[in-house]
Amino acid sequence: MAKNKNKQQNGVKAYTGSKLKVIPLGGLGEVGRNMTAVEFENDIIVIDCGLGFPDDDMLGIDLVIPDVSYLQKNIEKVRAILLTHGHEDHIGALPYILRTVNVPVYGTPLTLGILNYKLIEHGLEKTTSLRRIHAGDTVRLGVFNAEYIRVNHSIADSCAIAIDTPVGKILFTGDFKIDLTPISGEPINFARLGELGNEGILALFCESTNAERPGYTMSEKYVGKSLDNIFRGCNKRIIIATFSSNVHRVQQIIDYSHKYGRKVAVTGRSMLNVLTAANEMGYMDIPANTLIDLNEIKRFKPEEITIVTTGSQGEPMSALYRMAYAEHDKVQVSDSDLVVISASAIPGNEKLITKIINELLKRGVQVLNDSVADVHVSGHGCAEELKLMQVLTKPKFFVPIHGEYKHLKANVDLAHEVGIDSKHTLIPDVGHVIEFTPDTMEMNEVVQSGKVLVDGFGVGDVGNIVLRDRRHLGQDGLIVVVASANFDEKLLLAGPDIVSRGFVYVREAEELMESVRSLALEILEDCFERDMTDWNEIKNKLRDELTSFIYSRTKRKPMILPVIMNI
Repeated sequence: MAKNKNKQQNGVKAYTGSKLKVIPLGGLGEVGRNMTAVEFENDIIVIDCGLGFPDDDMLGIDLVIPDVSYLQKNIEKVRAILLTHGHEDHIGALPYILRTVNVPVYGTPLTLGILNYKLIEHGLEKTTSLRRIHAGDTVRLGVFNAEYIRVNHSIADSCAIAIDTPVGKILFTGDFKIDLTPISGEPINFARLGELGNEGILALFCESTNAERPGYTMSEKYVGKSLDNIFRGCNKRIIIATFSSNVHRVQQIIDYSHKYGRKVAVTGRSMLNVLTAANEMGYMDIPANTLIDLNEIKRFKPEEITIVTTGSQGEPMSALYRMAYAEHDKVQVSDSDLVVISASAIPGNEKLITKIINELLKRGVQVLNDSVADVHVSGHGCAEELKLMQVLTKPKFFVPIHGEYKHLKANVDLAHEVGIDSKHTLIPDVGHVIEFTPDTMEMNEVVQSGKVLVDGFGVGDVGNIVLRDRRHLGQDGLIVVVASANFDEKLLLAGPDIVSRGFVYVREAEELMESVRSLALEILEDCFERDMTDWNEIKNKLRDELTSFIYSRTKRKPMILPVIMNI
C-alpha cells in the first residue's frame, strides 16, 4: 500500500490490476536497431528509435529500421519517443518512422541537435516536435513519469531513463560505461541510481554489448595518451577516422593538434553535422584559428595538418573510402600520410575495414588501428560495470537488451552471479511482449515486428521476394526472351530474341544461345498449336522448359524473363 501511495504522490496512477507491457521492436539478437515500447492500458511511450546496417545477403539495401506496425495501429496511445543518446543505432530510424508515427521526441540537447540535422535533410524539421530535457529532469507522459539520469558513454549527453509506472519502476540503462575521468561533464550519477535501487526497481533493462568482456572499460582519457604519442614528433599529415558522434574523441584530436601546431580540417557530412551541433551547444572547446576549411589544406605542409574524417567502419563512399580509392576530390593520400582508425569494428564490418586498410597500404600510407595502437576505447561497460549497475539498482526482474544473443546470455549470467534469481530473468525476443505485475514477469503475446529495409528513397518496398530476385540475379544472371505475336491469328511476328546479362557473353556462347532461341521458338509454336492464349501460362512454360534445358547444359539456373508482346 505504501508503494501505491508514493506513486500517487508522484502523479502516477495506482496499480489497477492491469499488466505493464514492454515490447522490444529491435535491438535484440543484433547490434543496432534499438527500439522498445512501454505500454500500460491506454498509454505507450517508446525508448529510442535506431537503425541497423544490412546483412551481406541484403543486396542493395542501405539501412534497416524497425517495423513499427504495432505503433501505427495504436497511434492514439503513443505519447512520445524518448531518446537515451545521439548514436545512429538509437536515433537513426527517426527520419523514416516519424512519417507515420509523428509524436513528440524527447532528448538531451546534443542528442536533439544531431537529430535536427537529420530531420532537415529529410524535410521533417517543421513537422516534428523536439522537446529538450536534461539529466535530472522528469517528464509526465500519460500514466508514466520518465526521469533522465546521467551516464557516461562515447557521446556526450547520454542518459539512462527511469520510468514510474502503475505497476512499478523500470529502468533502461541506455548505452553506458563507468568513466570516473570523463573528457567533459560529470561521471555517471551513482547516487541517483543507488537511490532508485533503495526505492525499489521492478525491472532493469540493461545493455549487453560488452557483457562477454571481463573487467572494466578504460577511460576515454586513455586514448589521449596514445594520441599524444602519435602526434609527438610525427612529420606526416595525420588523418584520423572515428565515429562522427564521438565528440569527446574529436575534442582530444583537436586538442593535440593544437598542442603540436597543427590545423584541423574535417571531411564527411555526418562529421561536419555533429561537430557543428556540438560546437554551437558548447560541448566542444575549439581553440581559435585551429579549424580550417578542407579547401585550405594545400596551403600547409603535411606535418601541419590533421584531417578528421568519417569512414572508420569501411562504409562504401565514406570520406576515408574515397581517399583510399583515390576518389576524394580534395584529399589525395600518399606515403606522406599517417591514417589512424580510431574505432573498433562493428561486428560484420571487418571485411570492409580490411579492404580500406589494404588500399591505403598500397598507396604507401602508414596505418594505425586499435590492433596495433591504443587508439580506441569502447563506450560500453564490461562485465564488472554491468554487475555494478545490477548491484546498485537491485531489480526484482532483469532483462538484457542491446546485443546479439551471446551478449544477452552473458549479461543474464552476470545477473545470476550477483544474486538475481534465475526465475526472475529472461532473454527477450523482438516482437514478444513482456508482461509485468508487481510480482510476476512473463513473455506470451507476440506483435508484428521485424526488419524494414531502406533502399534509396524507398522504405519497406524491398521485401524478401525482391531480395531473392537480387540474389538470383547476382549468382546466376539473367536471360530475357523477347517475342512479338498475334494471339488471335496464332502467328509469331518477330523473335524470339535472346538477351543475356550476367550469364554468358553471347558471342562466346553463340551455339548455346542459338539452342536457347530454337527451343524458345519451338515452345511458342507448340503453344499456338495447342490454342494456348493465356499469357501467364505461355510465360511459365517458357520459363520452366528453358530453365531445365540451360541447367542440363551448364549446371546453372539464370533468371528467365519472357517478354511476349501481343500485336
